[in-house]
Amino acid sequence: MRLKLIWVMLLGAAIIAITAQYTKPVLATPAVGFVGTTLARGRFGDINVFNHLVPKGQSQQHGSDVWLSLQKTKGLSDVYVQNNVWVPGGTSGWHTHPGHSLIIVPAVTVTTYEADDPECTPHTYTVGMGIVDPGGGHVHNIRNEGTEEARTITVQTIPADATRRIDAADPGHCPF
Repeated sequence: MRLKLIWVMLLGAAIIAITAQYTKPVLATPAVGFVGTTLARGRFGDINVFNHLVPKGQSQQHGSDVWLSLQKTKGLSDVYVQNNVWVPGGTSGWHTHPGHSLIIVPAVTVTTYEADDPECTPHTYTVGMGIVDPGGGHVHNIRNEGTEEARTITVQTIPADATRRIDAADPGHCPF
C-alpha cells in the first residue's frame, strides 16, 4: 500500500510538471480606475425588429440615402443600461461581451483599443460621439487618457442570464 501511494504521488508530480511545461498562464487584465453601474435592466422575449429604407432628401440624417436597422434574437435577452466612469488614467481592462453594445460619450473623451490590432491604434471618441461594440468575442479596452473624469452611457443586449462582461488576456502588443 505504501509503495502504491508513492507511485501515485510521483505520477501526480510528473503530470503537474508536464502540464506546467506546456501551458501558458492566461492573465486577465482587471479594470483600474473604472466603475460601471447598472442603471436599468430589462428582460425581453424574442426580438424581431426591421426598420426601413429612407430615401435621400426625406431623411433627417442630413443627406443620407439609406438607413436600415435590423435586430433579431431567439429566446430571452437581457438589455442593460450602464453608466461607466473612468478617473484620469483609468482603464476598463481587456474584455469582451456576449452581445453588442451601443456606447455614447456624454463627458470628456475615451480612447478604445482593439485586441486584434497588432499596431495598437488608438480610436478617440469625444462628447456626443457613439461607439458600436459588436461583442461576441470582440476583445477591447477603453481608457481615459485625459486629465478629467470620463463617462459613457451604454445600452447592451445579451442572452438572458449571461455574464455581461468577460475578462480577457492582455494581447501583448500595446505599451500599457
